[in-house]
Amino acid sequence: MQVLRVLGKVAFGAATAGLLGIAGYGGYNLYRGVTGGDTTGLRDGPVTAEETRQTAREFLDAWADGNDMLAAGYTNNAEAALGALSRYRDDAHVRRVTLTPGAEHGTTVSFTVKAEVVFDKATSRWTYTSRLTVVRGRTTKKPLVDWEPSVLHPRLGATDTLRTDLADNSPVRVLDRDGKELPQGRYPSLDPVLTALRSRYGAAVGGATRVEVSVVKADGTTGATLHVVAKGKPGTLRTTLDAAVQKSAEEAVATRDGASVVALKPSTGEILAVANSDRTEFNAALQGQTAPGSTFKIVTAATLLEAGKVTPGLPVPCPRTASYAQGMPFHNVENGELPGATFAQDFAASCNTAFVSLAGAVPDGAVAEEARSVFGIGLDWRVGITTFDGAVPSGGGDDKAAAMIGQGTVQMNPLTMASVAATARTGTFKQPVLVPPSVDHREIATSDRSLGPATVAQLKAMMRLTATSGTAASAMSGLTGDIGAKTGSAEIDGQAETNAWFTAYRDDVAAAAVVTAGGHGGDAAGPVVRAVLETG
Repeated sequence: MQVLRVLGKVAFGAATAGLLGIAGYGGYNLYRGVTGGDTTGLRDGPVTAEETRQTAREFLDAWADGNDMLAAGYTNNAEAALGALSRYRDDAHVRRVTLTPGAEHGTTVSFTVKAEVVFDKATSRWTYTSRLTVVRGRTTKKPLVDWEPSVLHPRLGATDTLRTDLADNSPVRVLDRDGKELPQGRYPSLDPVLTALRSRYGAAVGGATRVEVSVVKADGTTGATLHVVAKGKPGTLRTTLDAAVQKSAEEAVATRDGASVVALKPSTGEILAVANSDRTEFNAALQGQTAPGSTFKIVTAATLLEAGKVTPGLPVPCPRTASYAQGMPFHNVENGELPGATFAQDFAASCNTAFVSLAGAVPDGAVAEEARSVFGIGLDWRVGITTFDGAVPSGGGDDKAAAMIGQGTVQMNPLTMASVAATARTGTFKQPVLVPPSVDHREIATSDRSLGPATVAQLKAMMRLTATSGTAASAMSGLTGDIGAKTGSAEIDGQAETNAWFTAYRDDVAAAAVVTAGGHGGDAAGPVVRAVLETG
């Protein structure tokens, strides 16, 4: 015997009668509704072979016909059976089924299921063997299928259901800039990035997602895969990352807790590496929001140089303390001083008080405007993954003085500070990108203007001085080529030690790192950046 039906809907009258039976009176009344209520001639005792065959045939016939109400009525748990049979069609997306009874072993009947599964544009034939057991109803004395989810499929447990859906593993191969695959797990701090990239770009890079019929546990988690509807086809996403630089970045941050680093190409903005020592979903290198300390003096210095308020050789004393407009006093790291310093020496020694003393030389909001219009800070960066793109306050008073030295409410991260160093080297902001814009045709942010050639030359000279004889000299020692750097130690409320910052460039690679509670920027964050610059 072979039962073949296209699964459809039950007539309204029959469905209503069945629903009332299940909801109001249980399986006994449902069965009476199906059979017309005749309870004469009921027998007791073991189920016979003929009763087993007939009950199995009637149940399988109703199931194949899509008459879930009728099929449920041939079981000893009509309510559970009705729900499971309905979900078999709706959640497992079975559109056609052929049920063929097989061998009988007492009151147990095996049967073959040939199902057609249709999910979106994918269609697949699914064949498997299951079995049912016929028992005598305790109340009706009628032969009934002993209902368990395993009747639908032998691998279903007592609380399991079936579902056809897209597989969790998105079929996207993520490559570095040279075509080398970046597999999950090889670069630990990249794992959340790779997951996000696969989710965002899976469709855009030509991949077809795998479709599976799976067991679903009572808590909603996915269990075993029972059938593959569509194997899927992996897409390929080439990023701007460099596997060699990424490896160096991973090794560098692994030596310190709370370390994050980003490396990129100043000429293009292409991100070469992103690494964090803390293995969390939050990507501090790209999404962090914290004061950058004196590394931000690159932006402040550019503001002052462009406004003509200073030159590198202008004497600007560096006292132990200073305040702006009789406001909050500011001090240098370890309360140092350089009474006869020039502006370039102040920059190289990371003198806070010299920069605070110059706050009145530019209007309120001038540094914020420079950060946005020249360095691209605070614009809507479309990197290819979620990022925080920096924030600089435009207020006056103590907020303005604090902003001059990268404190207060200035908010940055290694990505934005690497971009600041890159802009200082070339004079033109290139929005950082991790995924080429050609992949999804997104618009890239651009700044309003570039730095003038004279300002670029002055700024680079001061950053080179910092790298060769200033606070960055130890970390940058021995590096050749076009180099420049800036250190920072950012004070954080409630934190005993300052955050260590370091940003630098070497030829066409710029990088920035922060080490939470690391102390001096050159000592803690400097070696992290150096390791990246050496590889790049």
